[in-house]
This record gives sequence, structure tokens and C-alpha cells, in this order.
Amino acid sequence: MNCYQHILCAVDLSAENVAVFSRAVELAEHYHAQLSLLHVVEYIPVDLANELVLPEQQEIVQQLITQAEKTLTNLVGKSTHIQVKSLVVQGSIKSEIIEYAKDTGVDLIVIGRHGRHGLSRLLGSVANAVQHHAPCDILTVRIDG
Repeated sequence: MNCYQHILCAVDLSAENVAVFSRAVELAEHYHAQLSLLHVVEYIPVDLANELVLPEQQEIVQQLITQAEKTLTNLVGKSTHIQVKSLVVQGSIKSEIIEYAKDTGVDLIVIGRHGRHGLSRLLGSVANAVQHHAPCDILTVRIDG
């Protein structure tokens, strides 16, 4: 098995992702690896033609980013024994995870995977898309719920 040097943990802001982050922390400790924690605020088109950006919508996006940063800070605070770089970006979740991994030399991505039922079957899975396009190994942590 490879000796991982840079692990990326990609999370949404659900409570279940504590388990995903905990697994990433365990791996980072085991391999003495750098650990990055990433959350992507999904880009939401402003209107159907994507022509108009209202100040209120920019404020909403900034509030989402600020809240995500606070949530990640709290999550990282629970792992005081290792250093974690946390980052919140805006864009397409799948694309941003893959681009971050490519740009920073990540050699393992840890991501949660929900059970395949209901709406998630119709919309597709972020974990599945990342698995098929990532430049490195992937560990998907099953999240029941």
C-alpha cells in the first residue's frame, strides 16, 4: 500500500461527516500525512439566463461561505492533535474536489457516500463522480441515512 503524503477530506456540512473527517484524521495520523479539509458551496445560477447577479444573492452566497468556514473550524477544533488546513470554495462540487486534488498533489481523497436510494439515485452521486475522475486513490466512507 502507498504511503500517503497529502490526504484531502471533502465534506458537506451534515452531522454525518464527523465520521468521514474522523476517518481522514486517523489516516493522516497513521501515514504522518498532511490533511486538507474541503467544503464546496455549490454555485447556484442567479436566473435561467445567468445574466443578472443581485446584491442580495451575493450576500446569501457569502453567508453560506462564512457559515461553512465556521463549521469547518469547529470540526477541525475536535482534532487538536494534528494540523488541518481547511478551505471553503464556491463552484461545482465534483469539479472543485478534483481540481484541488490535482493542483495540490493530493494522493488520497476521503469522501462520504450515502446509501443509493430516493433522490440520490436520480441526481447521481458526488462520490461516484469523484471516483471516476480523481487523479489519486479514493476512500469512500459509507454514511447511513
